[in-house]
Amino acid sequence: MRTLCPALANKTYFNYGGQGPLPTPSLQAITASWQRIQEIGPFTGAVWPFIERETARVRQALAALCGVGPHRLALTENVTSGCVLPLWGLPWSTGDQLLISDCEHPGVVAACQELARREGLEIRWLPVLELCKTHGQSTLAAAVLTSLEQALTPQTRLVALSHLLWNSGSVMPITAVAERLQQQPSRPWLLVDAAQSMGAIPVEEAAAAADIYAFTGHKWCCGPEGLGGVALSERLLDQAQPTLIGWRSLRHEASAASSFHSDARRFEVATSCVPLCSGLATSLELLSAEGTAAQRLERIQAGSRRLWQGLQTIAGVSTLLPEPPPAGLVSFTLAGRTSSSVVEHLGEQGLWIRRLDDPDCLRACTHITTTEAEIGKLLEALSDLA
Repeated sequence: MRTLCPALANKTYFNYGGQGPLPTPSLQAITASWQRIQEIGPFTGAVWPFIERETARVRQALAALCGVGPHRLALTENVTSGCVLPLWGLPWSTGDQLLISDCEHPGVVAACQELARREGLEIRWLPVLELCKTHGQSTLAAAVLTSLEQALTPQTRLVALSHLLWNSGSVMPITAVAERLQQQPSRPWLLVDAAQSMGAIPVEEAAAAADIYAFTGHKWCCGPEGLGGVALSERLLDQAQPTLIGWRSLRHEASAASSFHSDARRFEVATSCVPLCSGLATSLELLSAEGTAAQRLERIQAGSRRLWQGLQTIAGVSTLLPEPPPAGLVSFTLAGRTSSSVVEHLGEQGLWIRRLDDPDCLRACTHITTTEAEIGKLLEALSDLA
């Protein structure tokens, strides 16, 4: 797959957690789809079967990865819309509490804060980051569940917890958290930001267990930006109402008097870019050809382990996690250097990592396309800086 990505030919790339490179076959599929729509006619009777086929193709592929039926999968533009649209459609009462982990992305946190302001809700915080720094993955799950137990109250109505944390790179026990919430009398909703997990680790069990499992196709799936999805639980589909409404939300698109779709499509809005469906479906097929999700994760872990171990030998470098990461996100700091200056210096050498704000650190990502030579080159450059 590496040879199919032009973006990897002239740089050393470690920013898969921000955006993955688009393989040439996926770009060709997008172009061919656009051309086909124009040949048929963008608004003719003959074009709709093609549009429905390409949309169904990607919906079915994403639903299969999430371990849910296609009726539980809504197509979205990105992770944020996948989180926010169903979140704001849930029934809320004044005084309900939103329990948010301290490792969530600002986009999700800001949406929850505004929801709380409008609906008279209370925000509480679930401590997770410090647990990641002091526990290995084998003991982290139990520590997170203990923290959850201490934070839950009778007023807790939603828990927001990412599957693969974007800052520390730790994997959260989503299935176990979902099981615990079902035991709570109020049965809080579980919202999962899956921006870093989809395409990086097996997600089937977690996605099927969560109420909202939102992801994008442009990171670890190496698809085009502008297309993602969200897997929704059956009980959410039974209780939540659409928030941003358009013709795709309706059973009969030509009538405003029509009822909304009974399935996840009620959270789809209106006109979107169909060729992106062709591109993402192609990227997913390319990933599948590289092995199962578990097999690909082994390759990702081999790279992140090599990088993490190499970082331990560099004076002044401290990794956030006490052991090799469970996936491809490797976060660390370099003493005596600001994170922004490190990113700038490496970029001048064609080495691309990124800086995170919370906590202030550096993050490098390894994917199945990352080579031993690239990891060695990054470690050498960091050693020179140190």
